[in-house]
Amino acid sequence: MLLLTCPCCGLSVEETELAPGGEAHLKRVGPDGSDTSFEQYLFKRENRKGVHFERWRHAYGCGKWFLAARDTATLEVFGTYPAQTTEPPAEIRMKIEKGSRG
Repeated sequence: MLLLTCPCCGLSVEETELAPGGEAHLKRVGPDGSDTSFEQYLFKRENRKGVHFERWRHAYGCGKWFLAARDTATLEVFGTYPAQTTEPPAEIRMKIEKGSRG
């Protein structure tokens, strides 16, 4: 079972209390974007095994969105952080680097 800590209310909850929101830190395509760039955004993603940055909503709790860094192969959670953050915090990036070295 995947356990994530909501950074908004501080509760550590199972994934059944959360709603997934897809990949985090994507550059969205606006109304002036081309069909090619929209297709790229919508359909052409790597989706490889390993560390992903994801959006989650604490659906059965505070209801707020947050971001999580986790390994899709091992389910190791490197950390969670507020949805308004534009890039993963340094301490989470350091945990990821340390985990990939071994």
